Amino acid sequence: MKQVTISIPATSANLGPGFDCLGLALSLHNTFTLTGSDSPTAFPLIIEASGVDAHKIPTDASNLFVQSAEIIFAKVGKRPFSLHLQQHNCIPVGSGLGSSSTAVLGGMLAANALVDGGLSRADILQLATDLEGHPDNVAPALYGGLVLGVQGEEGLHIEQFPIPSLQATVILPDFHLLTSEARAALPSHIPLKDAIFNTSRIGLLIHALQTADFGKLNIAMQDKYHQPYRIPLIPGMAEAFAAARCAGAAALALSGAGPSLIAFAPANHQAIATAAQEAFAQAGLTSRTWLLSLDTEGACVTIAH
Repeated sequence: MKQVTISIPATSANLGPGFDCLGLALSLHNTFTLTGSDSPTAFPLIIEASGVDAHKIPTDASNLFVQSAEIIFAKVGKRPFSLHLQQHNCIPVGSGLGSSSTAVLGGMLAANALVDGGLSRADILQLATDLEGHPDNVAPALYGGLVLGVQGEEGLHIEQFPIPSLQATVILPDFHLLTSEARAALPSHIPLKDAIFNTSRIGLLIHALQTADFGKLNIAMQDKYHQPYRIPLIPGMAEAFAAARCAGAAALALSGAGPSLIAFAPANHQAIATAAQEAFAQAGLTSRTWLLSLDTEGACVTIAH
């Protein structure tokens, strides 16, 4: 019997203009413990879920962690007879904070370690990106920090940018926004002026985060690709943006596709959270908040025999 424990951080993808390619790891984690055995058992798959939104986690073979693990088992040609998964969530499901990416990466990393599959982290990242469709969540979740993922014919290139410790306020309204719905809201074509608007800001965004320049961050974290189309889908979001800015937020963005809002500021974090919560309340939505720091470690793997 062998046991693997994986801790994987939450992530905030896009950060305004970095659509589908830029993400930041945050100090909120999901933890997965996978135990494998080659002894026959009446229950070849047992899944126990606990923590935040545990009731939303499938406890059968449709579980995303298990599906991702099976991809690795099939690739390396080895699999334990039985699996016991203990999944503890701190990241809300469907929040725009990379919960699904933790399951994908967790399953792949755990399976690889459990059967000594020999796959490198780069191999795992490529497989996770293929499954997710883009690297903006899985790359920072794997490596930590601020990460840019570039996809091309030659494969996936990952660039990590060292940045100082920053505090981010995350506000999650109680609103269910399907990723498919958020994708469907996007236009099929982007005007040239909007493309120029975004591309001119990505380099500035990375520089502003590296130097903790909140004045530049205010300019850099603007977007014309996805936020103008997704913000109207979430009741109170436009008002929450405005309220958070009035309370002292230097820069704001949808976290991933939403419905979380992420705000950066040198101070007044609680006031920012309260202001955004009040705006959502005016729209009839309750909300949860977190004050998070940067996670620089990424996914951590611990093996016990």
